[in-house]
Order: sequence, then C-alpha cells, then structure tokens
Amino acid sequence: MTHASHYPHSSSEWHENGYDLARGLAAYTGSVLVDGIARVIAKHPDASIANAFNHKQVLCKLWARDELFNTAGPAYGRVVVLGGWYGVLPAMLLDDRRFTIDAIDSFDIDPAVEQVARTLNSGFGDRFRAVTADMYAIDYRSLKADLVVNTSCEHIADLGTWLGLVPSGTRVMLQSNDYFSEPSHINCVASLEEFQAKAGLSRVDFAGALPMKKYTRFMLIGTI
Repeated sequence: MTHASHYPHSSSEWHENGYDLARGLAAYTGSVLVDGIARVIAKHPDASIANAFNHKQVLCKLWARDELFNTAGPAYGRVVVLGGWYGVLPAMLLDDRRFTIDAIDSFDIDPAVEQVARTLNSGFGDRFRAVTADMYAIDYRSLKADLVVNTSCEHIADLGTWLGLVPSGTRVMLQSNDYFSEPSHINCVASLEEFQAKAGLSRVDFAGALPMKKYTRFMLIGTI
C-alpha cells in the first residue's frame, strides 16, 4: 500500500507543524524546557529558536552542563549567565533534575531577546530572570552569584578587563573558540593554553577542548 505524504509548503504551515511537534514532545517527555520551546514558537514566530537549538549549540551547552556538574557539583544559590541570548543554557540547567539551583539571571545586551528568554523559561517561574544589560555595566558584587557563566568570550575585546569587574573568589565557567573566520568573533584564541593565559584565573578546576566541524571550543571552570 502506498501512503501519500503531505509536506508543508508555506511558512505558516511549517510554523504550525513545528508548534504541534514541540507540544507533542513536551507532553511525551514532561520537559519544562520543551514546553518552553513550544511557547516560543507560538508567541515569537520571528525568533531564531531553531538556530538557538541547533546541534552545535546544544552540544556545546550539554558539554558545559555536564562538566559543571562533574567539576563543581549540583548546588547553587544564584547563577549569572552573560550573553544569555534566548536563555537556552539557563533552561537546560533548570530542566536538569541533577541540579539544585535557586535562581538564574540571564543578561544580554540585545533588548530583542529578553521576552523570548522569558517565554522559554516561563515554566520555571521566578527562578529565572532575563535582563537587558551590558556586561561591563553590571554590579557583580551586588548579585552575590555562586557562579558566573560566559560562554561567549570570543566576543569580548579584553577578557581580563571584564573579569576584573567580577569579585575575586567568584567561581566562573568560560568558553571561547578558535573560529577566527567569523567576523563577530573579535577575540578568539588559538589554543586552550592561550585561553588559560588570557583568563588568568587564580584556580583552574577544569580545562578542556571540544572539537567541532569548523572550530574547537575551549572551556575553563575555576575561580577568579
């Protein structure tokens, strides 16, 4: 027997099918994160949510999440994520039952992403906060964060100057890469050793590299 397949032709059909798929996956998995994806598709049709959850993005964040758990443990009062974009990493952390996290603040300089991040993380209630702010203008001391995360260090012109704003003794998780051909990457590093030298952490608990198809991502977990 031959079964006819229907493929959506219009963007509205793709959008509707994507929403139905996400809702179905949320019902099947019981995941607050997947339910958040469905909400984003419904409320923010122009958001690049597929790009935010592409294979490379998810793989790098899974690596960060798992190494954080293995290196620094599961319990945190407040986590601050810089360059948080749509709040994908906060959602992945809050959705992971291995972790006990009181609150995550996601900061990004782009005002267009704040509402999308709130929608994606709406199922986590007041444990998540999205804020539009320049990472150089944040009062880190007042936040009293147990962990500061910056997975976009290749976008920072002077990594040392920014790290100098964060209180000494703060635990950090940092990522950069050697993807020099990307125009928005203004401060890539050629090796893990170079990344460690630029960060100048007082203590390094984890240092590793994740080879990707076009570049290698580097990560440090330690203390300023």
